[in-house]
Amino acid sequence: MIRTIKDKKTFSARGDHMNFIKKVCLFIDAVFEKFTLLSLVLLIFVVTTQVMTRKLLNFVFFWSEEVTLLLLAWFAFMAIAIGFREYIHLGIDSFTNLFPKRFNKVLDKIISASTFAFGLYLVIQGWDFTVLMMDSTLPATKLPSSVTYAAMPITGIMICGYSILHFLNINTSRHQDVEEGM
Repeated sequence: MIRTIKDKKTFSARGDHMNFIKKVCLFIDAVFEKFTLLSLVLLIFVVTTQVMTRKLLNFVFFWSEEVTLLLLAWFAFMAIAIGFREYIHLGIDSFTNLFPKRFNKVLDKIISASTFAFGLYLVIQGWDFTVLMMDSTLPATKLPSSVTYAAMPITGIMICGYSILHFLNINTSRHQDVEEGM
């Protein structure tokens, strides 16, 4: 009888740990998505300001092109990870639906492993680029050039996390109600 109660407490403690881990992962994911959206909004704002000042005032802020490229790089890489999370990357369902379910399950595992490998590649190569570029600076903003490349390993970590969850058949899609193929 005591052993059963102890087992229930252990199970409850494991459940509490899993809930905590799930909340932390969802928080990180939400911050990642909000940062991606913020970079898009800032990108639109900077480009709009750049065009308006050029056309109306015949003037351009010296930093606008550099910041635009920086924001574009960050947004593009982070959007890749969100694309993997939401299952919106190119897939050929009409072809794979011709095969049996068992084959498709194996194929899904291969795709998850390949996605993980791509994420790992981004982590390793992105980290190498980031470290390599730490000593140089961007000309207009004087930021380290590594700021541009730091998006790669961060994106790689997120892709690896999503691919592990996909491999474990955990649905990572957070926006199920969004229509496809607008």
